[in-house]
Amino acid sequence: MHSGIEWYYRHRQLGLAVTPDDIGVFMREDWGRSVAVEGMQFESAAGEAQLQSKAGELVRVYLAKVASETTRPVAVETAVETPLVDLRSGENLGIPLVGVMDLVLEEDCGPLIVDFKTAARADQLSELSHEVQLGCYVYLFRETTGTTESALEIRRLVKTKKPQVSFHRWPARTGNQFGRLFAVIRAYLDDLHSQRFVSRPGQACSYCDFREQHCREWSG
Repeated sequence: MHSGIEWYYRHRQLGLAVTPDDIGVFMREDWGRSVAVEGMQFESAAGEAQLQSKAGELVRVYLAKVASETTRPVAVETAVETPLVDLRSGENLGIPLVGVMDLVLEEDCGPLIVDFKTAARADQLSELSHEVQLGCYVYLFRETTGTTESALEIRRLVKTKKPQVSFHRWPARTGNQFGRLFAVIRAYLDDLHSQRFVSRPGQACSYCDFREQHCREWSG
C-alpha cells in the first residue's frame, strides 16, 4: 500500500497524472518485489491473492478521498539526517537523527508533514502515543529546511471488512513538546552510555529485529 501511494505522489510531484487503474497495475507488478523485501510468507496462494486485493482496495479508497487534493508534494519518501542538538541547551548530543519522511505537502498556510499508517481497527488515535515520532519528523524537517511546518497529519488506512481511511491532524510542535522529546532521547542515551538495557515492550516490537532473541534473553 505504501509503495502504491508513494508511486502516486512521485508522479504528482513531477506533474504527471496517473489514474487509480494505473496505480493498481503498478501495485500488482510490484507485489513480488515488496513480498521479497519484507520477507513475507503466506499460508496459501488464495490467502495471498485475498491480501493483494485488499491492499489494492484500500489504496483506491485513499485515492478517492484525496481526489480533490491540489497541494503540491515537496517531499516523497525522503531520507533525512541531521545532528541532534538540544534545542534548549544548544548541546550537540553527538549522534545524528535519521528518518524517512513519507510525505510533505505545500499548503497555502505552509508545509504539512504527513505520515502513513495501516491499522486493523478504526479506533481513536492518540496524539500522545505518536508524539515522539511526530516530534522527530518535525525536528528533521525544520533542521534541514529552515522552515516551520503548518501542521502534522497521520493518514490511516484501516483494514476493516469495508476499507476505511481517516485523517488525523495536529498543529505545529511547541517548545514544550520538543522539551519532552529531548528528555526521552537523553534517557535512552543515558542508558546506552551506562550500558544498561531495559526492555520496553510496545508497538515498535512488531518491526524490531531484536525482539525474538535479545529481548527474550534479557533477565532484568
